[in-house]
Amino acid sequence: RDYTLEKFKVKTIDNVELDGIMAKPLDFDASKKYPLFFFVYGEPMSAVANDVPNFNSYIAALIPKGYIGIALDNRGTPVFKGTEWRKSIYKNIGIINTRDQAMAAKEILKWNFIDKDRVAVHGWSGGGAVTLNLMFQYPEIYKTGIAIAAVTDQHFYDNIYTERYMGLPTENAAAYAQASPVTHAKNLKGNLLYIDGTGDDNVHYKNAEVLINELVKYGKMFDLMI
Repeated sequence: RDYTLEKFKVKTIDNVELDGIMAKPLDFDASKKYPLFFFVYGEPMSAVANDVPNFNSYIAALIPKGYIGIALDNRGTPVFKGTEWRKSIYKNIGIINTRDQAMAAKEILKWNFIDKDRVAVHGWSGGGAVTLNLMFQYPEIYKTGIAIAAVTDQHFYDNIYTERYMGLPTENAAAYAQASPVTHAKNLKGNLLYIDGTGDDNVHYKNAEVLINELVKYGKMFDLMI
């Protein structure tokens, strides 16, 4: 590969330590400022800051052009950090993972070689939902986002997954709302590209239509690829 990959740890203001991986250009110079591109997933199904040999393929193509790529595993992800870590995301999908990612990003932006004014984020499916939540709730951090096949409302995803981790919507209504990117769409400030497929039978296309309507309702400019 035409970049280096290294592991690191970062501790947030909440005293949560997250594992991360960072991709750097081969000619990395610590005296320079680099734009930063986060790859996110953040849900209980998988981890991203692990031993895979390569960074996310889309972002990896940008690393040699002078970008830094970072992926972090927040609370709730399937890593070897114990029961409390794993179960903390129960009834908290879209909430605890969004906060962990943003609070870790705030610490990373303190690094001397990061250009804090050029920060992007990208994710797919659950990572697309986290991308949207980060863009909508922390616009002071994330300036550009690419979300693909994102769950925009927790009510729209498979009940075998959503109710396993979020409980019944009738019993957890406030968390369902707080977790859903569509709730926060009115706060968009940065550059957003939303990508979805009309034939997606997992993250149904309704997720896209509802988000589009909400963004249009509040006069938000965004890019759309269907």
